[in-house]
Amino acid sequence: MAALSVPLIRRQMMTVAAADEEPTQSSSQSSFTFSSDGDKVYVKGPSGKWKSSSSVTMPMSFMTGSIVGKRFYKDVKTREADDGNGWTVMLDYRTLKTPSKRPLKLPTLPLAKAIAAEWEYQLTDGIRPFTMPLMRLACTALERVPLTRSKIIENLMKKFNQDLVFCRAPDDNELTSYVHDRQVEKIDPLLHWVETEFGFKPVVYSSFFGGKQEDGLVTVIENLLKKTDDCELATIDAIAASAHSLIIAIGMVQGKLQIEEAIELIRLEEDSQVDRWGLVEGGHDVDIADLRVQISSAIVFLGLSKSI
Repeated sequence: MAALSVPLIRRQMMTVAAADEEPTQSSSQSSFTFSSDGDKVYVKGPSGKWKSSSSVTMPMSFMTGSIVGKRFYKDVKTREADDGNGWTVMLDYRTLKTPSKRPLKLPTLPLAKAIAAEWEYQLTDGIRPFTMPLMRLACTALERVPLTRSKIIENLMKKFNQDLVFCRAPDDNELTSYVHDRQVEKIDPLLHWVETEFGFKPVVYSSFFGGKQEDGLVTVIENLLKKTDDCELATIDAIAASAHSLIIAIGMVQGKLQIEEAIELIRLEEDSQVDRWGLVEGGHDVDIADLRVQISSAIVFLGLSKSI
C-alpha cells in the first residue's frame, strides 16, 4: 500500500439477478433449482430431473452473492445433531446442508440459532446469501478451512510484510504529515502490543513496495496461525481480507482490539482524506457500511462458535 495513494476502496459490486423463473427452469447461476410441493422439497440437478429430498443442499452460488431462488420453506428451527455432536438448522424439518452436500453441523446452539435467524428473515421473492454472513463463515470453517488450511496460512503470510499497520506515511510532506501523525497516535500502541506479545519489534516503512519483517516475528505469527482451530482461522482470514491486515485480525481475535477500534485503524488513511476533501455519498458511506458488516460478523461468528 502506498502512503501517497488513496487506499483501495472495499466496494464489492454484486450482480443480483431477479429470480422470477418458473420452478421447472434451471438457474444460469446455479446447478440446482428448488421447488416445493406440500411437505417435500424438490431439487433439480444438472441432469434436469426433479427428485424429492429430506435435506436441503445449498448450491455453490450461495458463496458468490447472487440470489439463489424463491424462498421454498416456511419454518426454520434448530435441533441437536443426530449423533449428539453439534447442532443443525432445519428448514421445514429438512436438514440444511453445505454447498458440498455435508450436514451443516454447528458447534454451539447459539451459533445455530443465529444462522437460523438469517434464514428466517429471508424474503419470499428470493434467498439472498449476501445477507447471511454467519452462514457463509460457517461453510468456510466447516469445509474450506479443513481442506485448505495450509494454503490459507500460506496466503496470509505472503501478504504479511505489506500489512496495513506496518505502512507509515512520510512525515516530511504537507499532504501526508497529518496522516503520519494520526498513524503514530493510533497504530503505534498496537505495534507496541505486538512487540510485547510476540517478542519482536515490527518494522515500519514508507516504501510503495512494502518492507520486510524480522524472520522471528514472521515465524511466531505463522506458528500462531497453525495452532488456531477452524473457526478461528476462518475468522482471521475473513477479517484480514477486509482489513488488509493480519495484525489487526489477530488483535481482534485475541481481544486486543474491539470492533470500532479496528475499523478506525483500517480506515485511518481514507478517513483522513475524507476529513480533508469530503465524503463521497454512495462511495465512502457504502464502504464503511460494508466494512462494518464484514468485521462485525466475523468476530460475532467466532464468539458464537465458542462453548460457554
